[in-house]
Amino acid sequence: MRKEDGCEGLKDKVALITGGGTGIGRATALRLAGCGVHTAINYSRSGEDSVKTKADCEALGVRALACQADVADDAQVRRMVSTVVAELGRLDILVNSAGRTYFVDHADLEGLEDEYWDELMDVNVKGLFHCCRAGFPELKKNQGCIVNITSVVGLNGRGSSIAYSASKAAAISVTKSLARVMAPEVRVNSVAPGVVMTRWVAGQEEHVRRQAENSPLGRAATPEEVADVAHSLIAQASFVTGQTVVVDGGMFL
Repeated sequence: MRKEDGCEGLKDKVALITGGGTGIGRATALRLAGCGVHTAINYSRSGEDSVKTKADCEALGVRALACQADVADDAQVRRMVSTVVAELGRLDILVNSAGRTYFVDHADLEGLEDEYWDELMDVNVKGLFHCCRAGFPELKKNQGCIVNITSVVGLNGRGSSIAYSASKAAAISVTKSLARVMAPEVRVNSVAPGVVMTRWVAGQEEHVRRQAENSPLGRAATPEEVADVAHSLIAQASFVTGQTVVVDGGMFL
């Protein structure tokens, strides 16, 4: 599929991508910018990466912003959404890609400290909800859509830690709930990747190799492959809402 395919109707729309400076968020920002979507790149810590993503989006001929906000902080999120609308004129698309994880073996119950639970739930669940809630009035006005980047571990209970899996299961549940309450004006879906080659897996290469070898497609995903699925839900799935699309190469069949 050519990158310009599936862009009909997207030109001059505005997207906010949380965690947009790196990984899946960056790939999604560039995929949408290539369709003429003006992009707001949210970051919490990755300021340098986000500025680069902003510049790369602008090089594709769109306007772009880099917006610092901790999605776990509702007040910061509301200010960020207000800034996006003020600077770019509207909001049509929200992609919740911001996330955190800790690697704790599932059998190490004592090692899963409360602070890990708190941070993962704050960012991966509350942060996602904060962004959806703050963006809803503008998204509703513009008949927009939301894509939440969740994880296949939210469906199978595996993953980097029990807390991470639980947070992604909760994010999938929130997706379903919001799809009901935001309808019919706003569609809400999620993409649930398996192992993706991002900086998250640095130091976990042996784990990635084992996972990939045991999957039908025999490899991990690239951020761009996940971004393509997010794009399809935004641009080509007008009658789809409340769904979670698994992108894991058949790993957990």
